[in-house]
Amino acid sequence: MKFKISTHVAFSVLFFLNIIWIPAVAQTATITGNIIDTKQSAVPFATIQLQGTQLGASTEDDGSYVISGVPYGTYTLMVTYVGYKTYSQSLSINAPQVAQNITLVSDYLSLDEVVVVGYGTKQVKDLTGSVASVSSKDFNTGIVGTPEQLITGKVAGVQITSNSGAPGSGSRIRIRGGTSINATNDPLIVIDGVPVSNSGISGAANALNLINPDDIENITILKDASAAAIYGCRAANGVILITSKKGTAGGKFNIGFSTTLSVGHVSNFVPVLSTEEFRSVVDSAQQHLLGNESTDWQDEIYRTSISSDNNLSFSDGTKDVPYRISLGYLHEQGILKRSELKRTSAAINLRPSFFNNHLSVELNSRFAYTRNFFADQGAIGSAVYFDPTQPVYDSTGYGGYFEWLDISGNPNTLAPKNPVGLLYQKDDESEVFRYINNIQFDYKFHFLPDLRANLNLGNDHSLSYGTVFIPDSAASSFTRHGTNNQYSQVKRNKLLEFYLNYLKNIKSIQSKLELQAGYSYQDFFTASPIEPFTDSSGNDIGYPDINALGDTITPGQIPFKTENVLVSFYGRINYTLHDKYLLTLSLRDDGSSRFSPDTRWGLFPAAAVAWRISDEPFLKNSNSLSNLKLRLSYGQVGQQDIGNDYPYIANYEQGTTTAQYQFGGEYYYVLRPVGYDANIKWEVNTEYNAGLDFGFYNGRINGTLEIYKKLSSDLLAVIPVPDGTNFTNQIFTNVGSMENKGIEGTLNLIPFDTKNFKWEFSANATFNKNKITKLTKVDDSSSIGILVGGISGGIGNTIQIQSVGFPLNEFYAYQQIYDENGNPINATGNPVTDTTAFVDQNHDGKITPDDLIWLDKSPEPKVYLGFSSS
Repeated sequence: MKFKISTHVAFSVLFFLNIIWIPAVAQTATITGNIIDTKQSAVPFATIQLQGTQLGASTEDDGSYVISGVPYGTYTLMVTYVGYKTYSQSLSINAPQVAQNITLVSDYLSLDEVVVVGYGTKQVKDLTGSVASVSSKDFNTGIVGTPEQLITGKVAGVQITSNSGAPGSGSRIRIRGGTSINATNDPLIVIDGVPVSNSGISGAANALNLINPDDIENITILKDASAAAIYGCRAANGVILITSKKGTAGGKFNIGFSTTLSVGHVSNFVPVLSTEEFRSVVDSAQQHLLGNESTDWQDEIYRTSISSDNNLSFSDGTKDVPYRISLGYLHEQGILKRSELKRTSAAINLRPSFFNNHLSVELNSRFAYTRNFFADQGAIGSAVYFDPTQPVYDSTGYGGYFEWLDISGNPNTLAPKNPVGLLYQKDDESEVFRYINNIQFDYKFHFLPDLRANLNLGNDHSLSYGTVFIPDSAASSFTRHGTNNQYSQVKRNKLLEFYLNYLKNIKSIQSKLELQAGYSYQDFFTASPIEPFTDSSGNDIGYPDINALGDTITPGQIPFKTENVLVSFYGRINYTLHDKYLLTLSLRDDGSSRFSPDTRWGLFPAAAVAWRISDEPFLKNSNSLSNLKLRLSYGQVGQQDIGNDYPYIANYEQGTTTAQYQFGGEYYYVLRPVGYDANIKWEVNTEYNAGLDFGFYNGRINGTLEIYKKLSSDLLAVIPVPDGTNFTNQIFTNVGSMENKGIEGTLNLIPFDTKNFKWEFSANATFNKNKITKLTKVDDSSSIGILVGGISGGIGNTIQIQSVGFPLNEFYAYQQIYDENGNPINATGNPVTDTTAFVDQNHDGKITPDDLIWLDKSPEPKVYLGFSSS
């Protein structure tokens, strides 16, 4: 059977379909406009978002933006950009084209800015603890090899001191002073939600130099115990949260490339005698020992270094999967010849969302590979002492270098070694691989949108290989017949964290309530050496070939494995009343496998309150005051990072060469018990903090003033034990207490802010006083303390001490005698053979250890300052 449709019927059908289609197409619109500031300048890279949707955009360089495919309806349009107040307005879309120009107002305080805190985020205005945040726009610039160098001098209370000038050497970080004697004083570092280990990586000068600073968007420091207590046992020394750059939803595709070139040189050498001056002071009877050269040894070991840092990134704010991918290559030369770091890095961030934004997923993955050459830094001291009349090279010398010899023609063990020979006869190289990955699932429940569940799975994995090779022809290794050490290590850190978060705005009483409860599991494993690589047939092919090695002795690396686990339960309550009275309570229960089952768990509470005084009616309309907030806090955090995973378990160690046992004609080493404390437990740090945040003239003048006191109890310390106990002479246990107290302040000024010129100035100061208040389990007024700080020149010599009433590592030495010109006086006046004269403190006519005194000098500064200007 056949059907025939008439032209009239066909036209009618097409007309009917057209009527349906036209309205369907017309129900979407395009929003366009420009975003400027109050100085009529374009605001590029601002984020425009239609709240509750995936629709949005970023402004171009001229401030323009376009949002396409917007269904008809009413939306809340929000615009955000760092340094400006968040803009929000209701917008009705009922036409195909909608123009919306926007003017942003400067917000120098950025109180609405969101910062990362422990297990979540908060607006700056809602912070109750001592928290400082530095974003990428305020980072230090130049060749920055490690992340902490981005904020050196930027934050009050945070002291960052370079370990050395060697490439990638990193820094020593202290937040409000040290809190422990023998446990670590380093802060906890969390990278995109993954807490990483404080212990180093073999073959890496600094574990943080495997993180590319160019990938970092923000660094937040949790300074006081109330802010850090959510991390419990990990937070005794503060917390540093590192957040990576990301693709922004609603943003545009962007390709970024940067390259930085740096040239380095030694600005000043250590002042030493010139060749002529050296000859003039040598006794005429010894002139025949001098050479005929004029060698500047410091000039021989240093060079002009050239370093480069190159970074390429791709990012996109696609609706479904915002992403950022980056590649980096750093080549950093040291000014000491041969020292070098090469780092290749890659990172990816993906942030898809599902189920109408109810499920958000964030994937962070970063990889770094470094090749390191560690120059022998002993050459620096040797270059200061070496005879400038001698040549660098000598064809009859050891390895072709001039060396001082004894009467037997062997290298003189008491003389300094040739500085150039030290550099070029030692190959100390390593390769290090590191992977840090995590994936977070954040689900907003459909039946209860105020409730969220967050699951974070992560790992931090590193592999390292290295060799230290010194030929047997080198004078520095003559007595050992050369050196050829090979080492390898694997480290693994596995993380599982889960928490629930409930956030409810109670409009009837103008309150906001946030409840959070979570669980954390983290496992740390270290092993060395790594099992050798094998080929397809299973044959052992060894480690990566770093360098062509000689045939000298290769000591075997003693196999070693260690593991520790942390399990935690935590909770937090945040309550805000009338947007100006704030309360935070937190509690964390930590269990560490480093302690016995009887002392394994530690409970760490914290509480903080804040009052936004500037929002009170009597100040809210002030023309000059823009912010005034008072903060008070209390908290406890724990310490268990002691470098020994099994301190409560009995074990044995090999005795000394004088403790051998004879069987027949053979002598065997004996094992002796190592002293241990089966009841060793948490070190606890209790902190009190009071802070005042202020701002004037819309924040053009703003800052913070804080006062704090930290009390450390049950200190984890190595202390001497009495003779005759059959143990080693020291034991690791809980003993004593310590305090840090101080004042810190930050002041930010913006003297000028015009269309063509803006000047920002920031300064901070910290005054910290450290004191040991107890150091023995039983009070002993006769004890001077624990001698530490070993120095060369003999056996058992020390220069520092841990004593009650004094700071950590107080200098403890003889008091020198000086003349009226400030020069040390010699004991008998012979400038060649005599030693410096010292004060006989007890007037017994002799200089003995009883004449040692506390010098009221400490390696820790009492004051440190920072400032920046842009």
